[in-house]
This record gives sequence, C-alpha cells and structure tokens, in this order.
Amino acid sequence: METYRRGSSAGRDVKTPGFRVAQRGEKSAHLTEKKTLMRSALTVTLVMGVLLLLAWDACAQEQPGPLPPPPKFEVRRIPSVPHPGPPPIPQQEMIQRFAANEDAMARVYKTYAFTQTVRVEDLSGTGPGGMFNATGEVYTKPDGSQVWRITGQPQSTLKTTTLTLEDVRTIVALPLFFLTSGEIGNYNFLYAGQDKLDELNTYVFQVKPKQLSRTRRFFEGVIWVEDHDLTIVKTYGKFVTEVESDAGTKLPFTMFETYRENFQEKYWLPTYTNSDDFITASNGDQFHLRLVIHSTDFQPNAQPAAPTPNAGPGR
Repeated sequence: METYRRGSSAGRDVKTPGFRVAQRGEKSAHLTEKKTLMRSALTVTLVMGVLLLLAWDACAQEQPGPLPPPPKFEVRRIPSVPHPGPPPIPQQEMIQRFAANEDAMARVYKTYAFTQTVRVEDLSGTGPGGMFNATGEVYTKPDGSQVWRITGQPQSTLKTTTLTLEDVRTIVALPLFFLTSGEIGNYNFLYAGQDKLDELNTYVFQVKPKQLSRTRRFFEGVIWVEDHDLTIVKTYGKFVTEVESDAGTKLPFTMFETYRENFQEKYWLPTYTNSDDFITASNGDQFHLRLVIHSTDFQPNAQPAAPTPNAGPGR
C-alpha cells in the first residue's frame, strides 16, 4: 500500500514509496528479534530441564538403601587371675634358676658396706607437712649378721607423727632376699606374662605364701625377673603373718616397691625402696606419707663375712 504526503511547494499530493520500504525493514527486524527470544527461552528451558534431571539423580543417589547391621561390640572381662599362656621357659625351671641367683645375691650383698638413708615425708599439701630423715651405715659383722648403725642425729620436722630409732630399725630390717632356694617351697607362683622395665625385658610372677605363720612374715606380691640371667630385678608387695599387727612401728606403710641395681655387671642388689600410705589424725584428717629407703656408696667390707646357712626372710 502506498502512502502519500502533501507537498509543501506545489500544493499537491506526492507518492512516497520509500516509506513503504522502511516499514517492511522494521517488520523483518521485529520478527528476527522475536525468534531470538524464543530460542533463548527454549535454551533456558532445556538447561533448566537438564539441571532438574541432574538434581533428581543426585537426590536418588543420596537416598539410603538398606541400613547395614550395627557393629558388634565384644565385651572382654578382665580376669582376676592372669592367663598369659605358658612362659617361654618351663615355669619350674625359671623358679629354680632365679632362686639359685637369689642365693648368690644374698651372699654378695653381705660383702658390702654402704650408706643407707631413711626418709619419711608428709605430702598432704594441706597439712602441716614436714620430713623425717635418718642416715646410717650398714655393715656385716664377723658372725654374718648385718647391722644398721646410725651416723648422725635424726632430723624431723613432721607434725603428723613421731618416729624413734626403733621405728627406723624396724623399717630397715625389711626382708630383701625372701625367695632363696630354701624359701621357694613356702610359696605358690603364678606366671603373669612379660613386662618392660626401662631397657630390661622381664618375666612377671605373682607370689603368695602357701601358709601363714604367727612367728614370721612371708612376702605376698609380684616379682619381675630379668629374662637373660633370670635374676629378680624388682619386687612389689607386702609382708604378711597369720596375726595382723602394726609390725612394731607407728607407720602405716604396708606395700613396698623395691628396685635393684646392677653390680659388677652380674649382681642385682636392692638399693631403693619406697612406699606410700595414709595416716589418720585424732580429728579424722588423713595425711599422705611417703617412705624412701636409699642405699648408696657401696664399698667392700673391711672384713669378709663368715658364710652362714640361709635363715629365712631378712638380712
């Protein structure tokens, strides 16, 4: 369709076909833009569809399947009696060998004179505290008996208890070699496995007396036997009788842990003993006390001890 406009100079109508061409161009551009928008909408729709499918697949994968059965927890009860299996060496052979070694250790021990310090310390913290300290020389008399002779006045700042020289002598008279060949027949032994003490591999035995006595004390506890020479290197336990008593001392100590030290690369001799326990005051308060017995400065006896038969526990 042609359009007309009025000419300004001649006052007549003039045909303008160029206007018609311009209108057709605009229509074509409009159609192109519409098609582009439709393609974009279709692309967005396709992308959204793909994303929805991916999300659905992910959700489907996250859906839990059949639940696995709950884990089974095995309850293991610790037996009161150890069951480590048989020792690498027959038990009776081990007992005979470390008992023979104890015979040798007891003999060698009496060939030395040494300094021995007894210390009792109050570790309560909230109590009055204090410490008792006494030092003596241990030597062997010609008849084979071993004695402790005090070398200075005992020093004490303890407030919870008092100690006498008789108490000290009772403490230092604790049996040290109680499993000699002549004594092992009084005990039952139970192999409890192996243990590591610093660089030493050891066999562990529980020890209990077969029968108690009114007149003497027997050891009840645990021993550690070095695995190379089958020598006792540590003990932990108490000394029991048929009639319980305070052993003639005001101290409450009952459990004693004793360590041994190597001499001449073949003898293991006791040099350090400690014990922790509590004492109850008259007002009901309890105080933590620690006992330490330390032997140092070992020197050969000036006069060799005469050999004596084994007389049971004690020095």
